[in-house]
Amino acid sequence: MGKILVSACLLGDQVRYDGHHSLIKHPVISRWKDEGRLVKICPECAGGLPIPRAPSETQSKFPIMITDRSGEDVTPEFLMGAEKTLELAKKERVCCALMKARSPSCGNTQIYDGSFSGQLVEGSGVAASELLRNGIPVFNEHQLDELLQFVEQRQGEARSL
Repeated sequence: MGKILVSACLLGDQVRYDGHHSLIKHPVISRWKDEGRLVKICPECAGGLPIPRAPSETQSKFPIMITDRSGEDVTPEFLMGAEKTLELAKKERVCCALMKARSPSCGNTQIYDGSFSGQLVEGSGVAASELLRNGIPVFNEHQLDELLQFVEQRQGEARSL
């Protein structure tokens, strides 16, 4: 049974920038939690950012630059959080990750464009990018069907070995 890395906010931890959570209620996620298969982390907290904190957005990808709404450079904290996220994923040997959509750390398909206007662009956050670069598939809370299918397929493959 493979472990799944999960953004802590999706499991109800109040670690979002605004001090809230983004709890997802799903019977399979609850079962995995009860089975001890979920490994939770908030990359932004792991990188040393406080709760609450000003919202942050990616200003540029190459070189990476993330600032909060006031313009403060928080890139080092985001990079540290991404490194710690990857370290934990490798240590726990996770098969995949379930991360918060659109987050500058955790977003896997879209992130905010850096203008703090709610505009989205294609791309992934720094922690999700680090996982993907290292061969760990990342899903978000809007892709639960795909996540469940992926994990089920992996379990089937493991049983047939």
